[in-house]
Amino acid sequence: MLRHDFEQSVGHWLILAAKDYERALNAAIVPSGITWRQVQVLGWLAYEEELTQSDLAERMAIEAPTLVGILDRMERDGWICRHDCPTDRRKKIIRPTPQAEPAWEKVLSCALGVRAEATRGLSEAERRQLIDLLRRVRLNLSGEAPHVSPSPDEAPVGDPVPVAKS
Repeated sequence: MLRHDFEQSVGHWLILAAKDYERALNAAIVPSGITWRQVQVLGWLAYEEELTQSDLAERMAIEAPTLVGILDRMERDGWICRHDCPTDRRKKIIRPTPQAEPAWEKVLSCALGVRAEATRGLSEAERRQLIDLLRRVRLNLSGEAPHVSPSPDEAPVGDPVPVAKS
């Protein structure tokens, strides 16, 4: 039978924590009438200020045609605007509008509540350490971190992607 020590798997806990966090944030935001995908669009635009449609779709891990429908609704509601890319006329640049501010404030309020719930019982130092550790994991996986070979007794065992049990 397939065996793995999931309790000691970094990948297992990262994936489960991320999915639980997403689920909690989605549950918190739904009563506001904002969809999870709209949250993602606004979040990426808050983080990057503007993105091409293709870059936004890549960051959201969805197909470009799926994103078009989301952006159409957000543009209709005045939350985003599309601009022609000055260097490539095939591309559209997405930017948030001032009308997106009230929706973004609702998202932030919900996100702060979920963050408080997720970090309940952690000291401020532990919270900062968690952020630092996750940042280092991302840096390692991005290929931008310098590669340091582990000693033989620290050699990692591959973390298979688990199937979440709910």
